[in-house]
Amino acid sequence: MAFRVGQKVVYPNHGVTVVEKIEEGEIDGHEQTYYHLRFMSNDSKVMVPKANLDLVGLRPLCQTGEINSLFRTLRDGHIDTYKDWKGRYKQNLDKMKTGEIIEVAQVLKNLRLVSTKKSLSFREKKMYERARYFIVSEVAHVKKIQEDNADKQVEKALRTGLEKRRKATGSPE
Repeated sequence: MAFRVGQKVVYPNHGVTVVEKIEEGEIDGHEQTYYHLRFMSNDSKVMVPKANLDLVGLRPLCQTGEINSLFRTLRDGHIDTYKDWKGRYKQNLDKMKTGEIIEVAQVLKNLRLVSTKKSLSFREKKMYERARYFIVSEVAHVKKIQEDNADKQVEKALRTGLEKRRKATGSPE
């Protein structure tokens, strides 16, 4: 897939980036086209060879319909649960690596549910924060709203989903 200069794209596990320039370059004797990306979250930069765009999972921002699906997913009350933390962590990590917003939403819901029962481990807390930022930043850019407003919308949807689950399972979680 080709992107253009100035286009906002999503880099899995990092969130929204902008394509600052596309140019030919040579690294280790290999002449290639490189995409120069700047992460919106912290202004850090990375170069990705055009040949590796699919490998890293770079994708365009979601469309409005996908954001609507995201909120339906966050509110639906269906949350995967895992018996042991190792299985949960591995499954969540795999979903985060896809960079697909619905997969990341599943991670966010799962870790939010776990956090209502017990403290998250350091690694899970970091994953929760990354998943939340990933979703909030994309929602904000697609809906053209401030991140704090997007965060409030995500939080409301998460609370609704947890409440639906609580009512469906009859548990006090």
